[in-house]
Amino acid sequence: MTLSELAERIGATVRGDGALNVSGLATLANAGPHEVGFLANEKYQSQLQSTQAGAVILRPEHDDAQVVKNALISDNPYLAYAYAAQAFDKAPQQAVEVHPSAVIDPTAKIGEHVAVGPQVVIEAGAVIGDHAVIGAQCYVGHGAEIGAQTRLWPGVKVYYGVRIGERCTLHAGAVVGADGFGWASDRGKWVKIPQLGAVVIGDDVEIGANTTIDRGALDDTVIGSNCIIDNLVMVAHNVQIGDGTAIAGQTGIAGSAKIGKHCLIGGASGINGHITIADGVQVHGMTMVTKNLERGVYASSLPVVDQTTWAKSGARVRQLPELFMRVRALEKKLENPEG
Repeated sequence: MTLSELAERIGATVRGDGALNVSGLATLANAGPHEVGFLANEKYQSQLQSTQAGAVILRPEHDDAQVVKNALISDNPYLAYAYAAQAFDKAPQQAVEVHPSAVIDPTAKIGEHVAVGPQVVIEAGAVIGDHAVIGAQCYVGHGAEIGAQTRLWPGVKVYYGVRIGERCTLHAGAVVGADGFGWASDRGKWVKIPQLGAVVIGDDVEIGANTTIDRGALDDTVIGSNCIIDNLVMVAHNVQIGDGTAIAGQTGIAGSAKIGKHCLIGGASGINGHITIADGVQVHGMTMVTKNLERGVYASSLPVVDQTTWAKSGARVRQLPELFMRVRALEKKLENPEG
């Protein structure tokens, strides 16, 4: 496509040769003369001097015709880059057909223009919406519902009764609707608690590879619309996640936690069960959340330091009980100087 055509698709303004043919995106450091780079982080601004990119997406204040021959001017270069990536997306499209090795129960309802890959199993009463894509070796359980234009990449497992909205994407190995971790103790013996709820996922949700979302014990586990959940995230039973929330990889969310709308949860965070996180909360990576959070930004992990500093800090931590007692003794002397 031409630079002008790309500009129209991403909502940017062309400065330079709008007729230039561009074939893809690349970093400023590696882009060629028919590729488009972008500058969204000023940390990389110096690369404008040496880039071979045919054009660069950048903010108006960074545009310099003496440095960059062709530019796509945008107030939000990172968003413009996202739309440009969609324009050049090369992900393969699955053929709109039902592969002969697929096993589909006669009572399942398959919409129009649905792609079903090899060795897929679709159980009784399941509903697959129009233009959905079910990748190889996926499993869709009894009575589960997959919304229109939703894509399951290979190996996704959707248990019985799960409802997934429209235009969702579930990456390989994701498991939705497995039993929550519900057990009762009877004199040293664990007694299984059947999980009677389901999982309900809204529209426009993306779920990463090998993420697990457990079904509810009684009420459903609920993921709101427009949520993005990274790889290797664990969502336990009865969790509720509000619309527009983003959760990074290796986060664990314990049962019955409630996370508000438009929250940002950093990677490898741990969220305790039966707590509430307000709308708009930001949690930095590796944070342990053990109580309710009001709107704000939170962190509990320790930034990396060199080994010598860490060893000194560790030694001081071990001295804290002794220091506490010494301070306590000094406080008592100050309270009663004649004692």
